[in-house]
Amino acid sequence: MKYVSGPYFEPDFDPLLYRFGFDDDCDGRLCMVACRVVVDNETREDCTLVKVDSVNRDGVLLEMVQLLTDLDLVISKSYISSDGGWLMDGKNPSLFHVTDQMGRKLTDPSLPEFIQRALVPCQRPGGNGPSPRFTTCLGNVVGPGGPDVSDCAALEFTVHDRPGLLSSITQVLADNGCHIASGQAWTHSGRAAGVFYITTPAPAEAAAAPPPPSRWEHIEGLVDAVMGAREKLTGERHWVCMSAPVEGRVHTERRLHQLMHDDRDYESGPAATPVDEEHFSMGDKAATTARLSRRVETRVSIESWEERGYAVVKMTSRDRPKLLFDTVCALTDMHYVVFHATVGSQGPLAIQEYYIRHKDGRTVDSNAERQKVSRCLVAAVERRASHGAKVEVRAADRSGLLSDFTRMLREHGLSLLRVELMRRKDEAVGTFYLVTDAGGEVRADALHAVRARVGKMGISFEVAKDAPGWPPVRKTSVPAPPTEEAPAVAPPAAQGQERPRSTLGSLLWSHLGKLSNNFGYIRS
Repeated sequence: MKYVSGPYFEPDFDPLLYRFGFDDDCDGRLCMVACRVVVDNETREDCTLVKVDSVNRDGVLLEMVQLLTDLDLVISKSYISSDGGWLMDGKNPSLFHVTDQMGRKLTDPSLPEFIQRALVPCQRPGGNGPSPRFTTCLGNVVGPGGPDVSDCAALEFTVHDRPGLLSSITQVLADNGCHIASGQAWTHSGRAAGVFYITTPAPAEAAAAPPPPSRWEHIEGLVDAVMGAREKLTGERHWVCMSAPVEGRVHTERRLHQLMHDDRDYESGPAATPVDEEHFSMGDKAATTARLSRRVETRVSIESWEERGYAVVKMTSRDRPKLLFDTVCALTDMHYVVFHATVGSQGPLAIQEYYIRHKDGRTVDSNAERQKVSRCLVAAVERRASHGAKVEVRAADRSGLLSDFTRMLREHGLSLLRVELMRRKDEAVGTFYLVTDAGGEVRADALHAVRARVGKMGISFEVAKDAPGWPPVRKTSVPAPPTEEAPAVAPPAAQGQERPRSTLGSLLWSHLGKLSNNFGYIRS
């Protein structure tokens, strides 16, 4: 069964003929039908194909990947291609291979329309009105920016990471009547960044009156003082911003990538290791899999394809959820546009290849720029890498809950690597990744001690394990995208290498199609 949003194109039809026209949702104006979505459940037995035909405008790829990720869909493999200013052309369709979190195909007939309306403002009810909302397979409600935080102030910060940091911040907030409704915090390379959404109970006689801007400025100053007390001694930089409630906030995880990129967390550590080119060839997969038994590190190589004006970025890393989203965020933050790409996996190894240009038209010109791009991509992947003991916490939502919980962790010598907080009706739900204050593995007896203490406070504390892997699927063959009579050619290992003369589209699809057929599935 195929669910289609917008006209379904028969094989002999040219989508270019349908890209312009009068649209009722655009008040009768001549406008561009900027996005069409086809959800195909017939072609593959193991997954659903989501095909999106869209104008290749600035940031559209990130919006698509972000939306599919927010819908709790698992992107197992994807082809990305632009042609003549269009992303995912109908004749050589670029695809997202997806399932829900249980490994099942998508069957909701309202999904294609939701995706289209979420991506195209003029197709929403009322023109530029709010995006529609959708309930995912995990029960999460998806709308603009994820959960509705339009009534919350936002606390954002970047600071040198240290034991007890979040406990100190949450204590200040609790002492000043601030409640953390939701948010996230990440750590990487000795730096920490957080985005928390804050509410304050209003007095009964002024329940409808929001706190004045001066109140948020006051709280910002208090948090800044807590962070700055240590930073003044060490000379480390920090940044704090408290903003009043506003509509249309930036996606939380997207914002965290921006904060850590602006904080230059990518500068520390050694230079990125080049990829093993055999992972991008059609060689013996058994030999490759044997080498993957060792620890998988994130590797990046960048080459120039001067004839076509592309920089070719190759990446390998351990496969994990949301990997594609994190990579595209990094490229977007550096103002690079993705024109063609393919992603997949070999065993535990995720393999990505991107053909990019800077927004100003240049490629990655200098060795210094290659080093920076490589470091930024490695940082984007490693920020969300799962380390430490993962615990899941639930409790009746109340003021000061996070402050009490983080104080218990601090008293038991535990530090936080990553935090995810959300509110489901009247319940607070949190996921925490823990290590010792020295950065070591947390012992089972320490976790038992914390569980016993927080249990007396009405907090459910459970040690969790990450999903064992991509949901089991039937590995059927993947037909290569259509090609012309052009040979499959990989990007050159050195600049100036001679290439067969062929159309760019046929050459890329031949190469990307054969490359992808050698891949398994990623868990982005």
